[in-house]
Amino acid sequence: MNKDCILENLRNIPNYPKPGIQFQDVSTIFKNAECLKEMADEIVNLYKDKGVTKVVGIESRGFVLGAIVASRLGAGFVMCRKPGKLPGTTRKASYQKEYGYDCIEIHDDAINENDTILIHDDLLATGGSMLAAYNLVKSFKPKDIYINFIIELCMEGLGGRKTLEGTNLTTLLQVSR
Repeated sequence: MNKDCILENLRNIPNYPKPGIQFQDVSTIFKNAECLKEMADEIVNLYKDKGVTKVVGIESRGFVLGAIVASRLGAGFVMCRKPGKLPGTTRKASYQKEYGYDCIEIHDDAINENDTILIHDDLLATGGSMLAAYNLVKSFKPKDIYINFIIELCMEGLGGRKTLEGTNLTTLLQVSR
């Protein structure tokens, strides 16, 4: 994988969404066709032999590669969304993030005990939203759960990998800026 391509196209936005946060904007990676293809290829290679039946993408940037990877793995795609965005009956989980609290939901009929799940999101910082997604997916009692991020932020005070300790976690690259 061309990590330089990804790093060159990753945009840092200081003080967003509040002062002191260094927001790593992956939308600039997604608009580069070479980066998008390389990231999808890499994730598919990591999981092609794992028997993944569904990919869960976390709103909203997890939808981009999550859907591409699901299609290429021959798996279904499940949206993990903010409250009120999914019609029908849902299961929900609340979590604390680096700049507040939030909640996520998945349709109650989206996952079953015969599924092997890959949960995908763009960025690992504190790990709060992914831990909530992991616990939410776990409540469906699937066969297995894998977790993947494009980027892991390795900065003092974040501790995302530690938050997700004991899970089956992969990241495409680590960034310490």
